[in-house]
Amino acid sequence: MIKAGLTGSIAVGKTFVCDVLRELGCHIIDADVISRDVVGPETDGLKQIVREFGPLVLKEDGELDRGKLGEIVFADPAKRQLLNSIVHPLVIEEQNRLIRALEEEYPDGIVVVDAALMIESGGYKRFDKLIVVFCDPELQLRRLMERNGLSEAEARQRIDSQMPHEEKKRFATHLIDTSGGFEEPRRQTEKIFRELSTKE
Repeated sequence: MIKAGLTGSIAVGKTFVCDVLRELGCHIIDADVISRDVVGPETDGLKQIVREFGPLVLKEDGELDRGKLGEIVFADPAKRQLLNSIVHPLVIEEQNRLIRALEEEYPDGIVVVDAALMIESGGYKRFDKLIVVFCDPELQLRRLMERNGLSEAEARQRIDSQMPHEEKKRFATHLIDTSGGFEEPRRQTEKIFRELSTKE
């Protein structure tokens, strides 16, 4: 099985690329979904977060208040690092379990793990290939403001909390630029899929 990582900063178009890869037959593992699952109600992950950040990060029903936690960690790099030190190992452990299961069932398949902080966490080292998605910074800012209903200052804070595009690109075996609409990124994605399929 070919194992590829897919990463890029917030609001650059990773979801579109994943949708195309899924259409083409790749098995997609979404780290965002896993990161919610590993801190769900009654999980060890949630208990660790409450131990470190206090009960204020919980909703009345006992679920994690992601908005409140986000306000804390995006404003404080040390607290963001603390949160990542709790969540990343749990996410990587679950990703590895899913990859093993897919590998047994589809030994000749392609699995793509989509994770925004794959390079920062070191998780990218497990993969045969690394696809980095990026776009024009001003377009990224507009997309994030529109998608999440954020002010420009809030959106910039979230973007600045992640590794810059140019640094991420240095780790890539494949690059996809989503700046110019959807047609060209689709073509780039299909080309990468063909390369992965032929194990180049």
